[in-house]
Amino acid sequence: MTPASPSVVVFGSLHYDIMVQGPARPRKGETVTGERWYPKCGGKGGNQAISAAKAGARSSMIGAVAADDFGRALTDNLAAGNVDHRFVKTVSGVGSGMSVAIFDSEGDYGAVIVSGSNLTLGQADVDAAAEVFEAGGVLVLQNEVPDHANVAAARAMKAAGGTVVLNAAPARELSNDLTALVDVLVVNAIEAEQLGKVAVVDTLEGALDAARQLAQQYPTVVVTAGGDGVACATDVGEAFSIEAIKVELVSTHGAGDEFTGVLAAGLARGSAIRAALEAANRAAAVLVSTPRAE
Repeated sequence: MTPASPSVVVFGSLHYDIMVQGPARPRKGETVTGERWYPKCGGKGGNQAISAAKAGARSSMIGAVAADDFGRALTDNLAAGNVDHRFVKTVSGVGSGMSVAIFDSEGDYGAVIVSGSNLTLGQADVDAAAEVFEAGGVLVLQNEVPDHANVAAARAMKAAGGTVVLNAAPARELSNDLTALVDVLVVNAIEAEQLGKVAVVDTLEGALDAARQLAQQYPTVVVTAGGDGVACATDVGEAFSIEAIKVELVSTHGAGDEFTGVLAAGLARGSAIRAALEAANRAAAVLVSTPRAE
């Protein structure tokens, strides 16, 4: 990368993930014997910052960790991924964010997150990182930090002349203040159902319908539909879908974050939305078909 590289700023979550592999995810009251477990540095924010850097962007992370082993591992991981982490603060009185993800034999998973230090983010962290908000830059947000913190970051990027991308995951009701600042909304099928209050989105055509509906509120909407592909609609009537690249599935974990990070890097480069989505679609296909050891 050079100083002229496109700028992506990720404001959001850092989690130390405990990954558990088993034959199936447990039902209520059930104990399942797992096959193995391993740690992984994650959090939607951290994953997206590293994906943007890997895609060639000048990537910066604004976040929070605690002074614990998890926090040190998370900041070391950002450094190894060529992410500027000068504005990841270390807090006391609370632990670093973490999660436990349980995978089944088909590669799908369910997870529980404990936000911890991520919930301390706010206006002061945006002010401290003012230098990274610049014209032409792309800000990436998620829903793993407080809404008011996202609003502060979005206002800073809009004031600088940049673009705001919100990966609205996990799904929650968004404030009017945040909604008004979002340029590109990225959601999966479940999140599209919850945000748009639409019927079940279980096909690529359904994802496109959901994107069209949500585009009444947001300038550009991207709805990912897993193995079916991705749909996009804009508030000026553009709408299209891209079929998923067929691969042998190893694991879906992190696919959405890889997709969003590469999408942000493409937008920062000045790519049109379709070209940026095609690159993100390819990157996600590689991720879900690559064994974790690689």
